[in-house]
Amino acid sequence: MDAVSRIEKALNAAVALAEGPGCPPKLGAAMRHAVFPKGARIRPRLCLAVAGACGDDAPALSEAAGAAIELLHCASLVHDDLPCFDDAATRRGRPSVHRAYGEPLAVLAGDALIVLAFQLMARSASVAPLRLAPLITIIGDSVGVPRGIVAGQGWESEDRCDLAEYQQEKTGSLFAAATAAGAAAAGADPEAWRMLGDRLGEAYQVADDLRDAVESEDEMGKPAGQDAAHGRPSAVLQFGLHGAIARLETLADEAVASIPDCLGQSALRSVILSETRRLLPRKLAASAA
Repeated sequence: MDAVSRIEKALNAAVALAEGPGCPPKLGAAMRHAVFPKGARIRPRLCLAVAGACGDDAPALSEAAGAAIELLHCASLVHDDLPCFDDAATRRGRPSVHRAYGEPLAVLAGDALIVLAFQLMARSASVAPLRLAPLITIIGDSVGVPRGIVAGQGWESEDRCDLAEYQQEKTGSLFAAATAAGAAAAGADPEAWRMLGDRLGEAYQVADDLRDAVESEDEMGKPAGQDAAHGRPSAVLQFGLHGAIARLETLADEAVASIPDCLGQSALRSVILSETRRLLPRKLAASAA
């Protein structure tokens, strides 16, 4: 089974568990709306790619880790779209969760997805019990404080912040969790893989800043121009358009160079190169060409 199919199967099973007897139907529907249809699933694909490069001797555990990280990502999008943050009307080309189900259910759906991620991990404990505690720590640290996505979001309420730190926490933390968790799920050293996730995460955030600056809502599937509208830290605002493109290219190169020696190193480098080439918005790539 290919990586995307493995991820979708794990996510469907997790959401079906949440929708079980006793769950309010509208809450279950709001959670499903947040997770499906699928987005790029880059974080869980990265998790499985690293696990594969390290041997992936416990595939059920790596699938649970990847699905948990994606559930946390989806939860962060639900909360990010709320009126108290971006007040975004759309996400992935359709109504955001709070527009489709109301603000109270959106808050609850985001909270429930966070808890569901850890329920999913706990249910995978029998696969490799000694690997579960490090995985829970890696994934938990990526969403909380002091350096997880909650902390990253919190920087938006400060008068000043460091752009790199903000991006590493808000976006890079889940990418670093994906690479570290993929290694840990396969019994390898997670710290050796953290740099890959850090660099990829920051590259994705710079790419998102570029898209926000140059693409339309129809192209993005969500509101555009949000960084300028909300006065948020942005690579485009700090470095300018060309400077942000150069930063993206540097981060992509550093990501590929950081891949540790392993049996699957060559194949993983090909995957990372393919992904990083897709980061630059099409109109900017065409202009550069």
